[in-house]
Amino acid sequence: MSKAIRVEGLVKRYGDFAAVDNVSFDVSEGEVFGILGPNGAGKTTTLEIIEGLQPPTSGQVTVLGKDIRKQARHIKARIGVQLQSSAYFSFLTLREILNLLGSFYPKRLPPDELLGLVGLADRANSRVNQLSIGQSQRFTVAASLINDPELVILDEPTTGLDPQARHNLWDLISEMHARKVTVVLTTHYMEEAELLCQRLAIMDHGKVVAIDSPSDLISRIETTYTVKLQTDRPLSDGQSHALNEGGSLQQMDVDPQSQPAAGNSYVLRLDRNPESLNRALDGIVRSGISLKHLEIQPATLEDVFLELTGNELRD
Repeated sequence: MSKAIRVEGLVKRYGDFAAVDNVSFDVSEGEVFGILGPNGAGKTTTLEIIEGLQPPTSGQVTVLGKDIRKQARHIKARIGVQLQSSAYFSFLTLREILNLLGSFYPKRLPPDELLGLVGLADRANSRVNQLSIGQSQRFTVAASLINDPELVILDEPTTGLDPQARHNLWDLISEMHARKVTVVLTTHYMEEAELLCQRLAIMDHGKVVAIDSPSDLISRIETTYTVKLQTDRPLSDGQSHALNEGGSLQQMDVDPQSQPAAGNSYVLRLDRNPESLNRALDGIVRSGISLKHLEIQPATLEDVFLELTGNELRD
């Protein structure tokens, strides 16, 4: 399969600080590729170099077969970019903004067609400041599609959205994938990456620590299940030992403003032994733990991130 993006040995330094540190990956044509990681991991800087918005310190990047250093203008005509934040003329309607943006490209889609694609056909004559947060975010995606791009780059497109608006954008990304458009998105929402991406790269501290499909990443780790429990009172040493026999027990961080009982919350990550779950549940019963809440989940990308980096996913 042809590659829409190739990144080889990419480095971006600001003085002695390496925001991107020897990053390499490729993205196939028609693929939805995710870059997962906390703020400060280097996701946005990597994308800005791919988009031609800033030069790399070293390394090579080709987009749609073109060198980003030498043919940035040609590349920009063929890609669409949705940034973390965008600003538009406040006195123009949505249709007028898209007409203006389209005039910058040799190839463009009709504004009303784009607004219909993102569910804003009835807001064509509205201004951006009259839109909800979710509608504004969908409009930025419509704007990124004005030149009928072969590759669309979305930088944290659902941050700050309510669940319904987030699901609407997920549907739109799935539609783009069905139309064979290559999509690259950054996110720090695990369920978003797992649902949308065929492959993803996990970044932390400027480095790529893993690249694979979500299911294969999950299958690599030692954890099989995560047990979350909330108790009436803190666990004793004996109770903690009983649970640790089948995995790794940690007390969960809580908001200091929350109710006191919420402080007795724990997460137990079980190892791959088939009997680990049975032992954990038996340990809860035998040690007399008084439960307020018990939740059992199969391993997720959150567990992958924890095992690869030693940290929970940070905002």
